[in-house]
Amino acid sequence: MNARHSENSTAQGSREMPLMAHLVELRNRLMKVAVVLIICFLPFVYFAKELYQFFALPMRKFLPQGSMMIATEVGSTFFAPFKLAIVAALFVAMPYLLYQIWAFVSPGLYRHEKRLAKPLLFSAILLFYIGMAFAYFFVFPVIFGFFAGIELEGVAYMPDIRMYFDFAIFLLFAFGISFEIPVAVLILVKLGAVSVESLRNSRPYIIVGIFVTAAVLTPPDPISQSMMAVPMVLLFEGGVLLARLLTKSNNQTETVSE
Repeated sequence: MNARHSENSTAQGSREMPLMAHLVELRNRLMKVAVVLIICFLPFVYFAKELYQFFALPMRKFLPQGSMMIATEVGSTFFAPFKLAIVAALFVAMPYLLYQIWAFVSPGLYRHEKRLAKPLLFSAILLFYIGMAFAYFFVFPVIFGFFAGIELEGVAYMPDIRMYFDFAIFLLFAFGISFEIPVAVLILVKLGAVSVESLRNSRPYIIVGIFVTAAVLTPPDPISQSMMAVPMVLLFEGGVLLARLLTKSNNQTETVSE
């Protein structure tokens, strides 16, 4: 009882921290994030052309013989690699950015909330990177091979580098976020927004929603859609299983403590 009261008092005290002190701390953490982003950005912008060649490789290797990517805007050859360097720096600095967010909000959390938040934060970062890697190494070849295989008479297939960049980055983010499904399921169950039983009962509707989402985010061919939908379904099932195990463990702990 005393331990719980002490924990609640600590969390309450951190929540009653003056607004100005919160703003000062937030400013300091944002400055740290900005410094790390700049440090990560400098090497990427120096090797921006090489970085773009690597990023464009899944598209270039499917171009018809004698064809190449083009730039239809005056500054595309400069701004496309420059924007890619910014995005790459953000991806690399993402763990530090999330750590600063965690360090800012953690004083207001209870001890048991911190114990759950730490592995969830680590899992979210790891799954996001796995999702992007899956998109680049497995999905991109299928999607761009599909597009390059469509031939129209009188049309030369030469993708614009800026349009390719925007489309590829969108897919990377889409797959990175879609791989966060287990973390989202665990958070929703832990907050009491949904129960494991309701998720299991709603499984057919959720799976249909996943395939509809995959159809919207990917080209209109069944292979690309399945490459997004199947991992999302498996990740959903994994999240439900972990939530069920976590709920059962918590119930057993509460029973023992009583």
